[in-house]
Amino acid sequence: MPHAPSRLIESAVVRRSGGHGARLLDKAFAFAFRGLVYAQIWEDPVADMAALEIGPDSRILTIASGGCNALSYLTADPAAITCVDLNTAHIALNKLKHAALRHLPSHQALRRFVVEADHPANPTTYRRLIAPHLDETSRRYWEGRDLVGRRRIGAFKRGIYRQGLLGTFIGAAHGIARLYKVDPAEILGAATLEEQRRVFDERFAPVFERPLIRWLTRHPASLFGLGIPPAQFDALAGEQRMADVLRERLEKLACDFPVNDNYFAWQAFSRGYGKAQDCPLPPWLQMRNWDTVRERLHRLEVRHANFTAVLKDSAPGTFDRFILLDAQDWMDDAQLAELWGELGRIAQPGARVLFRTAAAPSLLPGRVPDAILDGWDYREGQSLQATRDDRSSIYGGVHLYVRKG
Repeated sequence: MPHAPSRLIESAVVRRSGGHGARLLDKAFAFAFRGLVYAQIWEDPVADMAALEIGPDSRILTIASGGCNALSYLTADPAAITCVDLNTAHIALNKLKHAALRHLPSHQALRRFVVEADHPANPTTYRRLIAPHLDETSRRYWEGRDLVGRRRIGAFKRGIYRQGLLGTFIGAAHGIARLYKVDPAEILGAATLEEQRRVFDERFAPVFERPLIRWLTRHPASLFGLGIPPAQFDALAGEQRMADVLRERLEKLACDFPVNDNYFAWQAFSRGYGKAQDCPLPPWLQMRNWDTVRERLHRLEVRHANFTAVLKDSAPGTFDRFILLDAQDWMDDAQLAELWGELGRIAQPGARVLFRTAAAPSLLPGRVPDAILDGWDYREGQSLQATRDDRSSIYGGVHLYVRKG
């Protein structure tokens, strides 16, 4: 019998070593993480595809999260993609997006359902065109009720990107910004990077000096909405104050990339994708990729499972591209050693592993035994480039390892 969803998440998040207080915080995060966290994944698939060098023979194993990146990887023409996740809400969201791609009649219909994601006709679209094609578990999730008694599918009428832990966190951040007379959407009207910089320096940066912000961001629970567990909190802060770290990450998001080509900025500053036809979207939602993604969708599989457990059940050579998102920031040394032991068993020469970390350095040296890590080549230059290119701007580092041999 498979583990209950809550047990899967708790086993991944709760530290085996640590004091009572740390374990209580971990359990609180595990409880919060049982529901929808990310309606849209917050790692840049364009940066991923460049670093991973995905091609027609690539067989990918990735953590699913909100499902957007796996769908975007299809534009690189891999042979197969397996998505795994511990979170039942994320599995249901992935399957909903796949059914929408398969069964909605046009790209415009997909835009209305997934991009606008707040259209009053969306629940009817779900009932008529999507629900009949969902598996029973996913359908039961979307037609079930949330903590306040609303049917979950109604989120696509209220605005799905305002839901979940991350959506709620961004909403709270907007509320705090308004307390200080700042409209986050102001930056989206900037015509140049210079204007984006001016808006950030004049409007956003001073907010991070406010005593309330500094007090709030000292507490690990305040960042649960970013999907940052307590174990990751300390790594993210390092020797800095958390308010300063968050300001630096927001500065990169606001200033390093043109907002007319960065859908992560639109999600952060407007709480959703831009609805105009020329607003930026992830590759899988772009009109030019509509036919391609639909034609290749059969190559994508979604599984409710633990990443390491899937590796253990797989033969050597089953996969050659691995995307771990930031999951390793949750792990203790024993879990990291187990994971990389299995990666080493599965991966053939040339296989690639990509992951993100809250802090800038790779977390593997000194924590994964040398006997295991010596089988991998750390691509420092490509890692630095991927970090620079990641438009989501949340993470300190993007890291690429390639199997030696």
